[in-house]
Amino acid sequence: MISKEIEQIIIDAIKGERKITFLVGAGLSAESGIPTFRGKDGFWTDGSRNYTPQEIGTKKMFDVAFDQVWRWFLYRISICNKAVPNQGHIELSKIENLIPDRFSLISQNVDGLHFRKETNTQNVFLIHGDLRFMRCSEECTKNVFPIPTAIIEKDRDRNTPFTYDESLLLVCPNCGEPTRPHVLWFDEYYNEHHYHLHKVLKIAKDTGLLFIIGTSGATNLPQKIVENTLKRQGAVIDINPNDNLFTKKIDQLKNGYRVQENSSATLTAIRKIIEKNV
Repeated sequence: MISKEIEQIIIDAIKGERKITFLVGAGLSAESGIPTFRGKDGFWTDGSRNYTPQEIGTKKMFDVAFDQVWRWFLYRISICNKAVPNQGHIELSKIENLIPDRFSLISQNVDGLHFRKETNTQNVFLIHGDLRFMRCSEECTKNVFPIPTAIIEKDRDRNTPFTYDESLLLVCPNCGEPTRPHVLWFDEYYNEHHYHLHKVLKIAKDTGLLFIIGTSGATNLPQKIVENTLKRQGAVIDINPNDNLFTKKIDQLKNGYRVQENSSATLTAIRKIIEKNV
């Protein structure tokens, strides 16, 4: 699973002073039963029309179909709420406890599994937002608000409509305008306040060893994070059972490595190596 060469890379990083960073994506949460929503599990039906995530998960769609967008996201939230952290999430939390001052977790996942009592990760930066929260669609304030628990979970197949009382819960408590899910939509750009753009790029520059876990690199910020680490002679280890957009680049790098295994088993092995050498 972990070759002797990669084990030595990890040991060398532990003995160094730079950050050890984990960049994680949907593949980490797949073992908890959460689909990526870019595939067949992400479609949404309204009458005879099927919407893809790239169509419905947008500001453009929200501006013309507030209720459809919210129902799709509430369906996603219902799936996330039923999921539990898997061994990969738990191992990341254990690794953080071993190297708290040098550990950083940059996550593309919006499911909230990093923050359950089993995991309780502290040094985490959510670059795609957090489905546990909503915020004002007009940005009257930069604050975020918890999703009201009184809203009934929405079912994709039955396409459960909103009640009047539910629609009243999805307004900004500050100005009364509609709220939106606190996530990065497909037609939006990264920024610092909501998505930690500059902070994570700086972390990448300070990173001596970067693990890529369960992400294909389909968005540009993860690619920039990898590039920033490589520019400062940091090592990069891609943990993914399948080839992805990082594969070709990593295969051509002197300090790039690949582990074609699932995330939970590999993170367990990594945690044991760190445990022996801190």
